[in-house]
Amino acid sequence: MGKISCVYKIMPEDAETDLGEVKDQINELIDVEDIGEENVAFGLKAVKVSTITTDEEGGTDAVEEKLEQLDNIQSIELEHFDKL
Repeated sequence: MGKISCVYKIMPEDAETDLGEVKDQINELIDVEDIGEENVAFGLKAVKVSTITTDEEGGTDAVEEKLEQLDNIQSIELEHFDKL
């Protein structure tokens, strides 16, 4: 089986959400390759996170299930994935 590189865009509930806290939660839930922020609109920022998973671990579905445990999140979107 192969490895899968994934990039997720995680939208907070509102502009007041502490993105530092969200990033800390993400780091506790999954193995992060890269994490950052993206300006969306009107002061709202999204968290962008890259990770590598495997088919054996459940692929992108398993990562999304873990990310759904985050607090104060409006949506989680898989933006890109590639088999390595």
